[in-house]
Amino acid sequence: MTSAVVHAADDALRAVLRGRHFEAVVIGGSAGAVDALVALLPALPARFRLAVFCILHLPGDRESRLAELFDERLPLPVKEAVDKEEIVPGTVYFAGAGYHLSVESDRTFSLSCEPPVHFARPAIDVLMESSADAYGPGLAGILLTGANHDGADGMARIRARGGFTIVQDPADAQVPTMPVSAIHRSKPNLILPLARIHALLPMLEMNEP
Repeated sequence: MTSAVVHAADDALRAVLRGRHFEAVVIGGSAGAVDALVALLPALPARFRLAVFCILHLPGDRESRLAELFDERLPLPVKEAVDKEEIVPGTVYFAGAGYHLSVESDRTFSLSCEPPVHFARPAIDVLMESSADAYGPGLAGILLTGANHDGADGMARIRARGGFTIVQDPADAQVPTMPVSAIHRSKPNLILPLARIHALLPMLEMNEP
């Protein structure tokens, strides 16, 4: 893309976001999503003020090292979410292995051992739905590449609570099943390739309350 085309595309994204104020971003994915996050999260500036929740499908029989991996790559604090922990703006949190992660109404995390959802624990739907209930219109949800239907209900809940939803373009996804399911379940605000989500991510904090 030429610089003029990129500038016009960025202006279009800003126009879609105009008038919205976000407090948190929740990002989910499965197969191929680690690579997608490696491409996406470095877009976050050092002074990014929103809390960011990242959840990927993880094997429950071994410890996740995602927080450690991304802590080396990002200018923001990165950590694995802990039960009863107060959510701090400007921090990137990763769901750990073996537990569902939820956001409570008092803006703290909770972990649970309830049964898997869509064969996954942690499940994207659990985190997205609870985040939608906690943040309402102040939440942006991003669903990336993945191999099952997890996240579709969560994205629908975000829309129903007034939040903003972005789905990776299935043609751009390593595995399109998850984006396609979310698109069919509830029309997202935007369907974008990863490069445009990368451009959009820092724009989510541009509007003051």
